[in-house]
Amino acid sequence: MPQLPDDLNAVAVRTWCSLALEALGRERAEIDAINVYPIADGDTGTNLYLTVESAHAAVEAVFAAHETRATAPATADVVRAMAHGALIGARGNSGTILAQLLRGMAGVLADGGDAAHLRLALTRAADAARRAVAHPVEGTVLTVAAAAAEAAGGEAGEAAGGEAGEAAVGEEPDLRTVVHAAYAGALAALAKTPEQLAVLGRAGVVDAGGRGLVAVLGALVETVTGQAPARGPRTGPGRTPAPVDGGSVVGLPVGGAPVEGGALPGEGVLDCPEDGGAGPAFEVIYLLEARDEQVARLRTRLDALGDSLVVVGGDGLWHVHVHVDDAGAAVEAGVEAGRPYRIRITHFATESGHDLRVQAEPTQRAVVVVVPGDGLAGLCTEAGATTVIARPGEPPASGELVDAIRRAHAREVVLLPNDAALRHTAAAAAEQARTEGVRVALVPTRAAVQGIAALAVHEPDRGFDEDVVAMTAAAGATRYAELAVAERQSWTMAGICQAGDILGLIDGDVAVIGADVPATARTVLDRMLAAGGELVTLVLGEDVPDALADALEEHVRDGYLAVDTVVYRGGHQRAPLLIGVE
Repeated sequence: MPQLPDDLNAVAVRTWCSLALEALGRERAEIDAINVYPIADGDTGTNLYLTVESAHAAVEAVFAAHETRATAPATADVVRAMAHGALIGARGNSGTILAQLLRGMAGVLADGGDAAHLRLALTRAADAARRAVAHPVEGTVLTVAAAAAEAAGGEAGEAAGGEAGEAAVGEEPDLRTVVHAAYAGALAALAKTPEQLAVLGRAGVVDAGGRGLVAVLGALVETVTGQAPARGPRTGPGRTPAPVDGGSVVGLPVGGAPVEGGALPGEGVLDCPEDGGAGPAFEVIYLLEARDEQVARLRTRLDALGDSLVVVGGDGLWHVHVHVDDAGAAVEAGVEAGRPYRIRITHFATESGHDLRVQAEPTQRAVVVVVPGDGLAGLCTEAGATTVIARPGEPPASGELVDAIRRAHAREVVLLPNDAALRHTAAAAAEQARTEGVRVALVPTRAAVQGIAALAVHEPDRGFDEDVVAMTAAAGATRYAELAVAERQSWTMAGICQAGDILGLIDGDVAVIGADVPATARTVLDRMLAAGGELVTLVLGEDVPDALADALEEHVRDGYLAVDTVVYRGGHQRAPLLIGVE
């Protein structure tokens, strides 16, 4: 059994990130199940998961860098990486406010991870969030965060109730007592959210953002005690939340609502409608490189354009989130303030007050496919599919996939995510669409070339189950690879790479490290075709010359006589070359 930590050191923070990611992965669908505040777009759990996933990746990168030097990372570096990763990967209101809370905690935990520092960290994070919100609403994640800090004892060191209260008499509570108290306080506050926010009470659900924070705090309990806290029986949408009894909660509803966010003091504003009614048509999110004075002007302009405005960050890097009717104006405001990137625009479910599902007689079956570039989008559209483009650094949110399913306007939909990282996002979208009466089958394609293979065997005239089985088999029979450029020195399955090296990834793992694209591509093809194959698919990035495709076709023709090659232009995509072998 691993030794339990006495404080939140670098390894403990790493464990916390991993357990929080696992917890949100398990509970994502429950948290996504109901969104009643402020926008009913069914992606709160997914947004929280993706935010923590980004934080986890940043923490793992710190450890990977130190492993190559055979050194141990400092706790301060790890907690700052956690906060930075959450900032750059934050999704939606819920993810943004969680990133803010992690950032507030990191500012204290960088100086120490004992019980006193954790109590202070919880208080600083909760207070910073509340001060940043223009019109704080009780019954949201802000309430849950404040309750966790108060129960843990906060900055003043006066524990409130439970184990912390007992330990506070005569001695400073230890780390395990503090995390148990914080979790219990958050859980009790979560159960009361339907009493505080009318829209939650009417739906019979707790706040979704608060539910996600409880999951993250539960992971912290498991980190320091070695045992995950027990969850009470679950109840479904529309059922009455169970009362709080002695700090414990029984039968918490599984759903909740997206929550309002905020920024650290002086860094942003958020104002969400309390009634959860209809709002602006678009959610706009981007990272922004800008100076403080430019961000101050941006905040004023965006506040006039829409609501749910959150601007968090600092030191020249900011995360911007806003709901608007004019998405172009929101992006233009970012351009005027600095350099926006990773721009994501999500259209909410309704337009001009009409449900998009009732505009025409639905067709029987459709395919919705995520593609990495404009070129493949055109190809898939010609094949009759509805496409969602995943631009570099901008994976689609579940709301975008749900919108695409609605645009397909079919009774039956086959969803091809074409990316292993989108598995939870796609699952959330499928579940939401099913609640709207659409029969959705999720084929777990992990790469665009698998999606192409699945789409090639799609036959809308045969039975739905038969069609899904055929598409799944075609995707599963397609091995996939891609070429990427290493951004930094790192350890890989193929050895240590240097920044600028060309990496050949086969089925998601680095298999080849090369100096240039043509030679690396040939090596990757040889390794893939050593196991056999009948068809090679090449998808070229925007800047890759046609000469490379010609050379690779010749290489396959000369070395593998029975293998055919097809070439597509992918347009602006993350990888310079995608390869499929069937």
